Amino acid sequence: MAKPRAIPGPTADERALFRAAVADTTPLTIDRVHLEVELPPAIPRQHLADERAALIETLVAPIELEDRLEGGDEANYLRADLAAQILKDLRRGRWVIQGEIDLHGLTRDQARLALAEFLADCLACGDRCLRVIHGKGIGSPGRLGVLRSLVRGWLSKREEVLAYCQAPGNDGGDGALYVLLRAAKPKRS
Repeated sequence: MAKPRAIPGPTADERALFRAAVADTTPLTIDRVHLEVELPPAIPRQHLADERAALIETLVAPIELEDRLEGGDEANYLRADLAAQILKDLRRGRWVIQGEIDLHGLTRDQARLALAEFLADCLACGDRCLRVIHGKGIGSPGRLGVLRSLVRGWLSKREEVLAYCQAPGNDGGDGALYVLLRAAKPKRS
């Protein structure tokens, strides 16, 4: 095994030559160099894409007949084959709220999935009257309640949903809906 060779240092002539080359320079006063580069602020691209897609969906979605006929801004839906009294009873609070979900802060896709799972769970448990909180859209860009219109559309297309209406002011107002589900089908033994 060979011994490592020692690297010779500068000679006296080399040192003198270096000193002569740097004789008229002044040393730096900063003894540390800051190498970190400040990162630009993060851009929430996925959040912006979700908001844009939700806005486009609300603008492009077809307007249902119920939406054209309903008076005022109050949301309501009643399945076509049911008596109007069901919606009146729901609106007047004659049904006991048995379940609740709050969709605040969720993206469009997260809210859709959470709502579908919630409805399935409630149907399996036999819960019929629910409160769905979608929010008023106060924190949304342009103060448009994106989830508000999406949730209404999703609910009106669900087979298990018989009716829904806007919750009264003390229970969420235009930021929440009362939803009535069909009765669970009895299990066969």
